[in-house]
Amino acid sequence: MSDELSDDALALRMAVVEVERHTSAEGWDQPGRLFALALSAQLAEAEPEFAAELGLSDGSATLFTPVEQELEDPFDSLEELLGRITWPDTVAGALAVVESVVLPPDAEQQVPDDPQSAAVFASQHPGREEVRIAVGVLRSGETHCVVRMRAHDSDDALLHGADMVPSLVSALRETLY
Repeated sequence: MSDELSDDALALRMAVVEVERHTSAEGWDQPGRLFALALSAQLAEAEPEFAAELGLSDGSATLFTPVEQELEDPFDSLEELLGRITWPDTVAGALAVVESVVLPPDAEQQVPDDPQSAAVFASQHPGREEVRIAVGVLRSGETHCVVRMRAHDSDDALLHGADMVPSLVSALRETLY
């Protein structure tokens, strides 16, 4: 089996890393963010002035341009918001960035069922790890996840994988169909 990525998978990985690094530059404790992924060549054709501002050209056929969505409505969780969203066919994919607290596996049995109590428990657990998760999904099926740990807040310490956060991958995928 080959480890080579398809053009779309590589372009998605580049978009997810770009968005995570952009978000990272704004610091921690940010709200969830949502992006439509437009095929750069189609964006350049449909919106030439906007594309020129972004430095896009028709030669960027395999690249995706992330377009941040304004999230005006208050929402409890990004997953809850994603359950209400569908994208037009012109959107090639979707990308979300969210911060979370991850607990060690042995703490999972101790987490209270009540969401508010669970949040307090997680925020006070000595083994917690704060993370920023960026997940991208394409209509064609490719996925990519990037995780940045607050304790190792460095571009060269990003964790990568196709399905590191299955629930968020699934929720994003559902917005495309």
